[in-house]
Amino acid sequence: MARRVLFSTQARADFDDLYSYIADNAGPVIADAYTTRLDRYVLSFGEFPERGTRSDHIRPGLRITSFERRITIAFTVNEDAVIILRLLYAGRSLLLPD
Repeated sequence: MARRVLFSTQARADFDDLYSYIADNAGPVIADAYTTRLDRYVLSFGEFPERGTRSDHIRPGLRITSFERRITIAFTVNEDAVIILRLLYAGRSLLLPD
């Protein structure tokens, strides 16, 4: 059974910031296309949640994977949902709320 995919407040802000950055630098058409691909990829975590590398040394249950070698995605998985914690563009530092 597929899990729900939920975005933390910070992940939603990361997504919006990414869109703005791409739109400002490459135009809204490219920003729309890129963020649509990213959104589809992240939503697929509901079907296949155990992807990525476990990073328990950072936080218990944390998983990290990437998207198109440019975005680092930090997330956790529980029985009902995949929680997207951060979407980090081009090597930004991973800072997680407690």
